[in-house]
Amino acid sequence: MALDNNKSLAKGVDWIVILIYALLVSTGILCIFMVEYNPDANVLASFFSGKTDYSKQIIFAMICALVGTFILLSDSKLYTAFANLLYVFGIFLMLLTFVLGKNVNGSKSWIPLGGGFNLQPAELCKIFTSLALAKYLSMQDLDFTKVKSQAIAAAISLAPACLSILQNETGLALVYFSFFIVMFREGLPGWILIVGGSFAALVIATLIVEPNTLAIVLTLIAAIAVYILRKQIKRSKVILYFILVLWVGCVGIQRFAVPYIFNNVFQCYQSTRIYSMVGKEYDCSQNRSTQKREAQDKKVTKPDDYNVRQSKIAIGSGGLLGRGFLKGTQTRGKYVPEQQTDFIFTSIGEAFGFVGSFVFLSLYMFLLYRIIWMAERQRSTFSRVYAYCVASILLFHILVNVCMTIGLFPIVGIPLPMVSYGGSSLLTFTVLIFILIRLDADRQKVLR
Repeated sequence: MALDNNKSLAKGVDWIVILIYALLVSTGILCIFMVEYNPDANVLASFFSGKTDYSKQIIFAMICALVGTFILLSDSKLYTAFANLLYVFGIFLMLLTFVLGKNVNGSKSWIPLGGGFNLQPAELCKIFTSLALAKYLSMQDLDFTKVKSQAIAAAISLAPACLSILQNETGLALVYFSFFIVMFREGLPGWILIVGGSFAALVIATLIVEPNTLAIVLTLIAAIAVYILRKQIKRSKVILYFILVLWVGCVGIQRFAVPYIFNNVFQCYQSTRIYSMVGKEYDCSQNRSTQKREAQDKKVTKPDDYNVRQSKIAIGSGGLLGRGFLKGTQTRGKYVPEQQTDFIFTSIGEAFGFVGSFVFLSLYMFLLYRIIWMAERQRSTFSRVYAYCVASILLFHILVNVCMTIGLFPIVGIPLPMVSYGGSSLLTFTVLIFILIRLDADRQKVLR
């Protein structure tokens, strides 16, 4: 009987996803090795020493392999049964960081576990949020067209994001907005996406265009809208009032709200990184945090866009085919900060060039395609929603991390899935993916 169960388990598992996962984890270890390689050290011994980052990543990978195997042997009904409880546990862990948290690079989002290992609850909470959102959206009596249902789903997604912001983990907080992609798949109105996109465009325009010029452009757009809709306005003045309120809101955002946020809410380095993304320089003398810091500390530091400039130099130096394995001057020379974590993609770009980077990113794209294909073949709403959660989180991480390294997105500290160094990150993506594989293996069941 046990043999039959093992055979059915092996038959239901999507081994293609496991293979892609293994290739990405192996690529990550290889990239970390390229960055840390010391020709004077015994390479074989260093791989098992537990003292180098790549040897630690191997230990993390072995632990994750055991966790993945355990998940494959588990009952898929466990994830529906404990989804809400796990979510509450994740929120509790994030709250615990405010009491027991360890400050790492200015972020108090880590819980020390001893032996040099730390746990980042904000990473693990992505798993719990995915399960909780899938549980909620798969409720039989749920009407997702109602505002109340949409608000509850948004609250489930954004509660961990709010805690991440309080922990000074802006990058991880942004990841939780990827759950809105899942909600759109499940019926969230498209106008919300339009409003969100329009707001983002207005913020970017505020950074690029001179304030008075942008105000004139917004006024002209409003005037043109009034002229085009003049017949409808004659029948109903509500349209005119709506255009005027929208115009006042847009001008108010670009003249007052955006400058206030950049000068009073964001830190100087955050504002500088966002401005550098659009090719502009930010005047830190206007920033309140800078004024406070200058009163206490006059030390000279590296420019806030130093990481991006070094990253672009490293990737650009790779050219078409790359410099070759262990031959990268920028990554091997430690010119790029956070090389093993947030900027791990630069080692691929410099060593293997455009062709290697394209092959590497194609591996990610195939994984995303496979996950979406798996999502659409599920009979259970819970499994489908969870699969889209996994795809959305992966897509957000990949896009933001790669765009960050080439200067198309501000530096927000988001790791590259399965590749960047870090036990919490690797464990999170391992659990996310292997729960999906377990649910997919039982896709003939209707889970709720």
